[in-house]
Amino acid sequence: MAETTYELERIEDDEDDGVVQLVGFGIGKERFGVDILTVQEIIRSTEVTPVPNSPSFVEGVINLRGDIIPVIDLRKRLSLYLESNDIEKNWVLILRIGNRVVGFIVDNVSEVLKIAEDDIDPPPNIVIAGLENQYIRGVCEIDNKLLIILDFESVLFNEEYYALKDMDFDEVKLIEEVTVE
Repeated sequence: MAETTYELERIEDDEDDGVVQLVGFGIGKERFGVDILTVQEIIRSTEVTPVPNSPSFVEGVINLRGDIIPVIDLRKRLSLYLESNDIEKNWVLILRIGNRVVGFIVDNVSEVLKIAEDDIDPPPNIVIAGLENQYIRGVCEIDNKLLIILDFESVLFNEEYYALKDMDFDEVKLIEEVTVE
C-alpha cells in the first residue's frame, strides 16, 4: 500500500499575531481541528499491526521510517457513531503529545486553517457531538459549521498516556517483518 505524506507549512512566529493555525479533519459529519504545532505529519492509511492486550481504541502500531508509533482510532476513543469505517480511505495524524509521538486515525483531513484567537470560544458546559467538554479546547464557526478544537492531551487520560508510554512497541513484530516459512 503506497504511503502518502504531507508536510505542513507553518507561519513564522512574528506573522499574524493573534492567529491560531489548525489542521482541520473530520470524523463522520463532525469537523475538528488540532493545533498545527502538535502535528508532526499526516499520512494516508497504512498497515497497522495489532498489539495484544492493548485498550480497545488502540488499533496497533506502525513503522514510520524506523520509529514504532502507537495508532489510536479517534472515532473509537471519542465514542463517535460508526456509520462505516473504510480503513483504506482513512488518514493518520501523527501528533507529538508531550514526549510521545502517537498516530490518530481520522476519516479525512481538510486543510490548514488560520483562525483568530478571538473567534475561538471556550468549550460549553454541555456535550457537543457526543463529546464531553473535557476533550474540547474550544469551538468556532467556519462556513456556518461548528469546528471543534480538540485537546489531545486530554483525549489520552494520564493513565492511558503512561500506559502507552510504558508499552514496549519495539518488541512488537510488525507485519512486514514477519516472514512465513
